[in-house]
Amino acid sequence: MAMPMTIREYLRACDIEYEEVTHPHAVSTSRIAEMSHVGGNQMAKAVMLHGDQGYRVAVVPSTRDADLDKLSRLFHEHLELASEEEIQREFDDCDPGAAIAVGQAYGLKVYLDDQLRHQPDIYFDAGDHETLVHMSGNAFDRLMADSPHGAFSRPH
Repeated sequence: MAMPMTIREYLRACDIEYEEVTHPHAVSTSRIAEMSHVGGNQMAKAVMLHGDQGYRVAVVPSTRDADLDKLSRLFHEHLELASEEEIQREFDDCDPGAAIAVGQAYGLKVYLDDQLRHQPDIYFDAGDHETLVHMSGNAFDRLMADSPHGAFSRPH
């Protein structure tokens, strides 16, 4: 499967320059970063959450986990991990288990961890477990400009 059209069209509509980087099939963002020779602090991992106000996506470096307690306090909303079924329902044109860093393309609110801001380059899963989206850090910062951000990740 190639990058879903939802993501491709969203990036085009936002006038974001990016490239697609293929890699061997893998699901773990840490493993993908390793196989693709990408630093873990530049590999954005999407974590889908279920909150009081609906679904959300927290985007953190692949070397870290989303701290649900910090997220809940920071954004004044009780947040829990979404189930695989919920992820598949929201990202219906993506491979099973793929949560996308650009959740805005699917109408979801995105929370961005501060550790991903102002990186020179950013990579994230394109939704098919075999393609990464690569863009400059400046392009990623523009893409996430309207996303609430804060320090809410913790080491694995």
